[in-house]
Amino acid sequence: MLAGSLRHLLFALGTLLGAAQCALASADAEAQFNALWQSEWAWRLQEQPLLASSVGVYDYDNRIDDVSAAAQQRRAKRWRETLLTLKQIAVAELSAEQAINATLYKAQLQSLIANVELESYLLSINSDASFYGDLLMLPRVQKLRTVQDFERYLERLTQIPRFYDQHIALLKKGLKRGMTAPQITLQGRADALAKEATNKLATDSTFYQPFAQLPGGVAQTEHAKLQVRAKQIIETQVQPAHAKLYRFLVETYIPQSRKSIAASAMPNGKAFYQQQILDFVTEPMSPDAIHSIGLQEVETIRAGMEQILTELRESKTFTGDLAEFIRFLRTDPQFYARTPNELLAQASYIAKRADAALPRFFNVLPRTPYGVQAVPAGIAPFYTGGRYVPPAEGSSEPGWYWVNTYNLKSRPLYSLPALTLHEAVPGHHLQGALAREQRAQPAFRRHNYISVYGEGWALYCEALGHEMGIYETPYERFGQLSYAMWRANRLVVDTGIHAMGWSRDKAIAYMRDNTALSEHEITTEIDRYISWPGQALSYQLGAIRIRELRATATRELGDRFDIRAFHDAVLELGSVPLSVLSAHIDAWITAQRAAETN
Repeated sequence: MLAGSLRHLLFALGTLLGAAQCALASADAEAQFNALWQSEWAWRLQEQPLLASSVGVYDYDNRIDDVSAAAQQRRAKRWRETLLTLKQIAVAELSAEQAINATLYKAQLQSLIANVELESYLLSINSDASFYGDLLMLPRVQKLRTVQDFERYLERLTQIPRFYDQHIALLKKGLKRGMTAPQITLQGRADALAKEATNKLATDSTFYQPFAQLPGGVAQTEHAKLQVRAKQIIETQVQPAHAKLYRFLVETYIPQSRKSIAASAMPNGKAFYQQQILDFVTEPMSPDAIHSIGLQEVETIRAGMEQILTELRESKTFTGDLAEFIRFLRTDPQFYARTPNELLAQASYIAKRADAALPRFFNVLPRTPYGVQAVPAGIAPFYTGGRYVPPAEGSSEPGWYWVNTYNLKSRPLYSLPALTLHEAVPGHHLQGALAREQRAQPAFRRHNYISVYGEGWALYCEALGHEMGIYETPYERFGQLSYAMWRANRLVVDTGIHAMGWSRDKAIAYMRDNTALSEHEITTEIDRYISWPGQALSYQLGAIRIRELRATATRELGDRFDIRAFHDAVLELGSVPLSVLSAHIDAWITAQRAAETN
């Protein structure tokens, strides 16, 4: 009897000891992982001061990044070492949440390393963005409240010449290597530099804007001193740097950029394009597979368009075929605003209607508001129809839904509801604001934007607008389908250009025949795909996955399916790869089913 009791006691002690050892191992693995990413993230912000400012860390606001080739290789070395250490941590012993963090961190490191190895940093200009265009956002991003803040900002401005010289060196290397954006996509892309290079007065510079009216806490005498220094730095350093870069771009870089348009035409181009697909889609897919999905999506969406056309014929509203209907939409004045304010007013009205519908589709809503604004005039001619601009971390700014009021004849009102749902709510603003407000997540995760998730969600929201009651006319419903067709076309066109030898004219013709986009929008978009390989694939592929997950949840849960709970589950992780999102929704479905039986 005593021996039996002793065996039970020893067994119990062994169980407790095993549990304690597991707990210690788990705690040890979590401590190792936290120490690893926190150390690397702190170092990353030191290495990339512009990134630091954008995420609300202002310790390095007096510096601009070192972007030299040597700095790129130095960073890659640190990321390789970090990845090696991460692989030595017992991820299986991490909590479920930390295991997700580790998965995301590993993928992030692998992408950072691969892009240095493929010399992606040589491609710092495309038809949609540029390093100098990003720098023009500095007055919006940097914290400017005290005299010390403004002094640090001025010190940062003095580094613009060095920053631009380093980029010129990289662009020259890109010319030698054949790694440039295609020449056709760069025409006019230096114009934003011309203004900064030729301002007659320093006070006209974008970089001077913060000094026009300093915060009330800055004494008048200090205010005057700062203004004098700002003018002197802009006149002697900032303007000459912009003039030098402008001359290099228009006299050397753009004329000598490659004439080919395919990513695969660059050195190691096939590997580069495959890495772009992995970066933007988060799952390995072949160009052929993506192209095939695109063709199938185009046929499905075309059937929906034909259905709307049938409705219009039956109501005697329109009697022509699809091609004639698209020409009608492109040319009839009723579908276009007459003034920029009219376009902005209509966008604002749609946005407020979408705001009012949110409680029926979401339990959790963000605290951060958003506003509606015109795209800045300096970038509007080459910009997309609209975009969401998030607030700087820690700022008192709202998010901004930018609407492009340039060339009003290319901004159809029937597409405006879909654009608003995508860029504002429940699209980018809702998703992005919720992600930023999840303070418990590691910084490397909270400040990482995964395109296939974010753009996939925003595209899903365009279709959600039907359930929300946003589309009021057949033309607006057709506009939504045209936007969906546009994104499906991207799967065909992007892979066609970069892997299948399509010409620019062929890509333009394909989109002209298959969407109701204006000619200006089509050429702007095609140039974007040419100069930014792979990014355009993320929209449709992400939306397809979210639709599939919703269909699975609806089928599995039946009458117990709650659209608000489903949307909350999709958004609660923040920006994640498709595999992580799929696993999370599968687990959510299982939990919902288990709750039914309790």
